[in-house]
Amino acid sequence: MPHRLLPPWPFLLPALLTGGGVVLPLAYLGVRALEARPGVLLDLLSRPKTLQLLTNTLVLLLAVLVLTTLLALPLAWLTTRTDLKGKRFFVLLLALPLAVPGYVGAYTLLAATGPGGLLPLPRPEGFWGAAWVLTLFTYPYLFLNLRAAFLGLDPGQEEAARTLGHPPFSVLLRVTLPQLFPAFLSGWLVVGLHVLGDFGVVSLLRYETFSYAIYLQYNAAFDRTYAAALALLLLTLTGGLLSLEAFLLRRHVISRVGRGSGRAVQPVPLHGLRVLAHLALLLPPFLALGFPLYTLFHLARRFPGGGLEAVGLAFAHSVLAAGLAALLAVAMALPIAYTGVRHPSLFSRLLERVAYLGYATPPLAYALAWIFLSLRLFPFLYQTLPLLVLAYGFHLMAEGLGPIRAALYQVPPRLEEAARTLGRTPVQAFFQVTFPLLWRGAAAGGALVFMAGMKELPLTLLLAPLGYTTLAVRVFGYTQEAMFAEAAPFALLIVLLSAAFVGVLLWSERR
Repeated sequence: MPHRLLPPWPFLLPALLTGGGVVLPLAYLGVRALEARPGVLLDLLSRPKTLQLLTNTLVLLLAVLVLTTLLALPLAWLTTRTDLKGKRFFVLLLALPLAVPGYVGAYTLLAATGPGGLLPLPRPEGFWGAAWVLTLFTYPYLFLNLRAAFLGLDPGQEEAARTLGHPPFSVLLRVTLPQLFPAFLSGWLVVGLHVLGDFGVVSLLRYETFSYAIYLQYNAAFDRTYAAALALLLLTLTGGLLSLEAFLLRRHVISRVGRGSGRAVQPVPLHGLRVLAHLALLLPPFLALGFPLYTLFHLARRFPGGGLEAVGLAFAHSVLAAGLAALLAVAMALPIAYTGVRHPSLFSRLLERVAYLGYATPPLAYALAWIFLSLRLFPFLYQTLPLLVLAYGFHLMAEGLGPIRAALYQVPPRLEEAARTLGRTPVQAFFQVTFPLLWRGAAAGGALVFMAGMKELPLTLLLAPLGYTTLAVRVFGYTQEAMFAEAAPFALLIVLLSAAFVGVLLWSERR
């Protein structure tokens, strides 16, 4: 069967509609911000407050990147280059903080400190509180990238450098770190996008960044023009981060001729430092998961018994919105994945990049874009469940796209070609032959979207129907009012579900 540049229209049309659905709200956000007169817009962007927000956001970003690097690099080295026992257990333990949303970490920190808290410490609000909380709950992204890079390094290059007389520190700087550079960039990019898009942590810990200011301007000050301008600035920062990562990777070449050394790396003996190494490996998951769980169980005992009905209702609302979003995201990701895998071209690559654009957009800016778009074109959708599900689906679709693409690459295209020669249409061939072989990837992608939707906060705060409270909204609302015991069951449910999900996911990947 001859190769076609473009996929059949039953796949091409949904893929184009999905890409348009990602871009349209962002384009309208730009239009909405530029509706103001140039002088007014320039005055908004040059306000001292705007410059202070920019400084705060960039300083927080830099601090979290430095702290996560100082934390993740030695942890990755310990779990790959030493004679440490139980490495798989420690890797699982170090990845589990991904299960805890940052706003839950901020909530437990506030609940455990201050008057009446578990720790006799002042509440760490402001810059340092936000920096440490974001570090604890984003370092696994960098840790997992660096660990994978360490496992893929060619030990022969390091041995060659040592035979040429370079001391260990020189080998680290001149040979090892340059090979880890792509992993650093990938991890920094993910961490940076989380910091730029974070709303829950910075708002609960009272550190003003662009996300926090956008919410205040829209929800409290009702200044939608200024909110749109701030959202546009935040999008510019995000785009700059993506462009910088692509630029730095473009000229960085670390490939080698041949397969490199086939020998395993000789592990470094820890000797007397073994106890210290174990403490270093256990401390981050204890601070990010163990202590929050202890605090949550302690606070949950003080929860008024009559409020269990509210917990059940919030859980049902979360499951409904996240479940519908997972189905929508998988349905949208399938034609995009099919276009990219079966008909690779510049067009299909561009379409995939557009699909990831919604995920890279800070959630609060994306929510604001959907608000402006719905009020102008679809006012009947404003503050309805369908609008919330649409925003969830377009924003989180990228999480489901990866597993579907990976599964589709494993399905031989000749199976579809054989079905076509037997008279099946492209759609029939796909659903009768290909989809039964990639449903596991689709299920994994849907599960990722579902769990992300269960934890989603900024989109829900701005787009949910009146009275539609989810677990995340309950935690945020009660924490803002310092009602820590009332928030405990909602936060505990989020953490336990997410931890179980991350554990099962990592276990299944190893199998």
